[in-house]
Amino acid sequence: MTRGPVIAIDGPAAAGKGTLARRIAAALGLPYLDTGLLYRAVGRKALEAGGNPADPRAAEAAARALRPEHLERGDLRGPVADAAAAAVAAIPAVRAALLDFQRNFAVERGAVLDGRDIGTVIFPDAPAKLYVTASLTERARRRWQELRAKGITADLATVEAEMQARDTRDAPNMRQAADAVVLDTTALDAEAAFACAMRHVRARLHGGA
Repeated sequence: MTRGPVIAIDGPAAAGKGTLARRIAAALGLPYLDTGLLYRAVGRKALEAGGNPADPRAAEAAARALRPEHLERGDLRGPVADAAAAAVAAIPAVRAALLDFQRNFAVERGAVLDGRDIGTVIFPDAPAKLYVTASLTERARRRWQELRAKGITADLATVEAEMQARDTRDAPNMRQAADAVVLDTTALDAEAAFACAMRHVRARLHGGA
């Protein structure tokens, strides 16, 4: 049992769930966990141990050795981390090993967590659940803009194809809870998306529909 509210935010890549989760956590004074970092950290640990992140035994061992401080390392972004994270996330034993880590994170004060299966597997009883989505075209445009802002040259069509491939990889673990509020951010700017999300979250936390 947690001592505070748990807010579960799920959805595909570049839909805006991470930005919303961080802002909601700040607004409500709750801890925030980007669960995607768990898989990135596990992938990195598997690589450092000389193993193949796609090897179930090596990946599970890395997952069981994961500690909170491992999420603070500075090499959890980029192509190598992306590939390693995708490999370990596809392994059921890794997801099972990280279950307690995610649940324990919220024990003291509650939390806002974003990921793929927070509202269905990690916290199926969370009082507030959001499923944040957007069209593939819009999500690809956002990722393309992020890359350009970082000085990385990228072709928009290629980014969209890569995102579609990622959606396919994520599909087995992408679950929308039946009681989640769907928030489509395709036509919303950051402020509008945040305002809409907060209305839904406050309504759920205070017994609204």
